[in-house]
Amino acid sequence: MIWLILATLAVVFVVGFQLLTASSRHAVQALNKRLQLPPVHIESMLSLMGKEAAKEFTDYISGDNDTHLHNGAAVLLIWQVLIVDGSDENRQRWHGILSRAGFSALISRQQLLLALGFLRQLEPDSQELHALREQYNAYFTQQGIELEGETEQGGNLVSMSEWRKRH
Repeated sequence: MIWLILATLAVVFVVGFQLLTASSRHAVQALNKRLQLPPVHIESMLSLMGKEAAKEFTDYISGDNDTHLHNGAAVLLIWQVLIVDGSDENRQRWHGILSRAGFSALISRQQLLLALGFLRQLEPDSQELHALREQYNAYFTQQGIELEGETEQGGNLVSMSEWRKRH
């Protein structure tokens, strides 16, 4: 009789846990499927985000919105490239992963601010991450920032350092 009660409690616990975590698991699975990655990458990021930020992140990407999924992939990119491993090989790998998934592999300012919000428990240095974002984007564009109306040898692209000197 006691084993029946214990078995019933175990089943109730497992079913309850599955129901409570279903939405976050589906959100992570959607991002994993789109990026064609094993779940370990996103789950490790979520575990270090903290409980509240991880819930916010999964709620953010759980909707049926491709823009939110893209921004979630950008947060993962920022986590992997700017925080975990900034090596050139890792940059190339994650750039390829996002490109194959049909996402822009460049990091926008808004995506960096979103990542700073989600990764707030890690207390990342905002200025350092902005500088790393510029380096990352410059690494793949090798064009710099496009300025309207300015020409330099027939083009209107200027490097970041040149733009800073002028302004």
